[in-house]
Amino acid sequence: MTPARIAAAFAISWLIAFTPMVVHADELEFRPPPSASDRSAPAVMRDLAIRLIPVYQDPDPDRYLANVSALQMAALNYTAANASRKTLRERRRRADVGKPVARSILFDLFARAKAMEAERQIPFAEGFTQAYRETIPKLGNHDAFAVSESIKISPAVFREAMDRAFDQQRARDSIELSAAVDLIWEYLAFEAYRSIAPFAATLDAEDNRQRYSTDRAVTIKTPTGVILSAIVVRPVAPAKPLPALLEFAIDTARNNAKEYAAHGFVGVAAYARGKMNSHAEVVAYQHDGEDARAVIDWIAHQPWSDGQVGMLGDGYSGFTPWAAAKTMPEHLKAIATSASTAPGIDLPMAGNIFQNSAYRWSLYVTNTDPSEQEAFYDDERWRALDQKWYREGARLRDLGRLNDKPNPIFVRWLNHPSYDRYWQTMIPYREEFARIKIPVLTTTGYYAGSQRGALYYFTQHTLYNPNADHTLIVGPYDDSVMQRGPMATLQSYAVDASALLDLRELRLQWLSYVLKGGPKPSLLKDRVNFEVMGANEWRSAPTLAAMATGSMRFYFDPTAVGDGHRLSQRKIPKHTFVRLTVDLKDRSDAAWTVPTEFISKSLAARNSVMFISDPFSKPFQLNGMFSGQLDFTVNKMDMDLNISLYELLPSGDYIHLFNPTYEFRASYEQDRAHRKLLRSGERQQLKFVSEQLTSRQFQPGSRLVMVLGLSKRPDREINYGTGNDVSDELIDDATAPINVRWYGGSYIDIPTTP
Repeated sequence: MTPARIAAAFAISWLIAFTPMVVHADELEFRPPPSASDRSAPAVMRDLAIRLIPVYQDPDPDRYLANVSALQMAALNYTAANASRKTLRERRRRADVGKPVARSILFDLFARAKAMEAERQIPFAEGFTQAYRETIPKLGNHDAFAVSESIKISPAVFREAMDRAFDQQRARDSIELSAAVDLIWEYLAFEAYRSIAPFAATLDAEDNRQRYSTDRAVTIKTPTGVILSAIVVRPVAPAKPLPALLEFAIDTARNNAKEYAAHGFVGVAAYARGKMNSHAEVVAYQHDGEDARAVIDWIAHQPWSDGQVGMLGDGYSGFTPWAAAKTMPEHLKAIATSASTAPGIDLPMAGNIFQNSAYRWSLYVTNTDPSEQEAFYDDERWRALDQKWYREGARLRDLGRLNDKPNPIFVRWLNHPSYDRYWQTMIPYREEFARIKIPVLTTTGYYAGSQRGALYYFTQHTLYNPNADHTLIVGPYDDSVMQRGPMATLQSYAVDASALLDLRELRLQWLSYVLKGGPKPSLLKDRVNFEVMGANEWRSAPTLAAMATGSMRFYFDPTAVGDGHRLSQRKIPKHTFVRLTVDLKDRSDAAWTVPTEFISKSLAARNSVMFISDPFSKPFQLNGMFSGQLDFTVNKMDMDLNISLYELLPSGDYIHLFNPTYEFRASYEQDRAHRKLLRSGERQQLKFVSEQLTSRQFQPGSRLVMVLGLSKRPDREINYGTGNDVSDELIDDATAPINVRWYGGSYIDIPTTP
């Protein structure tokens, strides 16, 4: 996801706070303007607001005041809007609701400045500056930071959201009242940010100078003589030693030090060797553990440090705390990560299957050329490269040649397809997890590409240290939600209200609990804390296994059910089978892309077979990781498999229970460190435990759907089944199509709770 898309997603989620509850569903005539920037837009939206005000109702007084103030501003009645927002502030102050201030304060300031302009002819810029200076300095660092983050969002983000909303409305000539209020808020956000943008950065910088001491040119020398670069942000008050929060990143665009300082820590953003002012070679993963430990030691010996260092981060900077913890530095006191990468586990390969995106990413992080940095976000360019490679049937090792950009790091990774010592030295391995006795918080999501890595850290830590103080939070989130903020709709899936949490804020609250003795977040009731999709509730358990109280076993039955076969809860004759044949030479599907929607009306069985259960008569929860056994014959010595699970609702909708698809190379399923080839032409069994966690409330009448396929994608390594190094295989190795028989001894086990 590009930064613009992430910002757009966050901005739209930010508007969710204002979603109304209108008490009737009448419609108003409405035809949207050509675009948000069109000269006619203000008049069109003003007309809609004027017609809405007399009919808008809501039984919740606070929500009514918030929404009616938006209608008044869109109607250009700023005096009334300012009065409404004053009343709302007073109500909230008396109730001490503690809602995130940034979600409302900018509209308070906007309404006040517009009222000053209308009533006293004070120019908007002057009025807003006055209102800002009178209001923001009175806020604590925490609330002021929320305003600071909100004010920097580009107006273009809201313009794009507004244009999309207009486009969705064009096929109709009327709009429901609730949709109209939503539309007014989106328009108002665009107008407010467009008005504020020219002077927002100046006001923000002015306020920050009063709150923080910032050093952007820190250099740290490691014991081996490597110079690392860092940024340190300290709150001006209180002037006493504080615990520090360290994010050790490879992407220099990541700098959350001010956010950590706003929460009462010293914030430190440090960067991998070769980044910022360091002139060493950039090599992802290999040196970060020793370098992060050097930074931790440096922090602990600074006069502003109380000797405690917590590490946190997302993605790559969610890996570096584990790299540092491999030998447990003395002053590392807590780890809190989300979307945490585990090299060799989920990147650059997942299930021992290399991903083409690893080539793209490794170019990005090792190249400081600005044009190459921009090219990283050009999805069309990389899709074209994948398709070129796929059509040619070239070796994965030839990806750099096809792109005219050799990449030795990518080739180095390909030389280690097993989870061997090369990967094992980067993060804790086996018994090394037992030495990690500090508190750990891991956050992941059912729809997060990073879930496999996050669960690897959690399961290995609790396996080798049964008493590990390690807490897991998991819910209906993808990687961007964990990093940026809650979203009510995730790829067409309506997220339960209980899951709409600010996970970054929760993580910082937990660090305050561990390092400063603050209150423990109430959500964290046990070691495993999970949101049950469809039930709108959080549950807790001491272990992953304890998430469920029982299980259901489903056998692969060849009996036809719709476009698939039956998932049977009764044993079936073991000699029966379902056949799957895939021509690995076929490249007619080069333009195929992975479906992104988590809810769909149909499933395309691409290189796969579908199995469908009978309708369930009683409700139950699917909680945990599924497992099973594959009983099969295949005419190759290896194959790459993928499994997806869905709930098929009585309405006909398929709901994806997790994403991405669970993928694994058959020859590594028993041991990711040692390859064991299949026996071509012989019947054999392969037991598996998925590395995908999910939780979902099934309703009576629903069915469980499993899609079992062979991996052949333009963006993945292709296993032609010769038994040789897969990255060296090419289309000529495909020979005959791969032919699999799935026998009746095959089954999946689903963890359940009544």
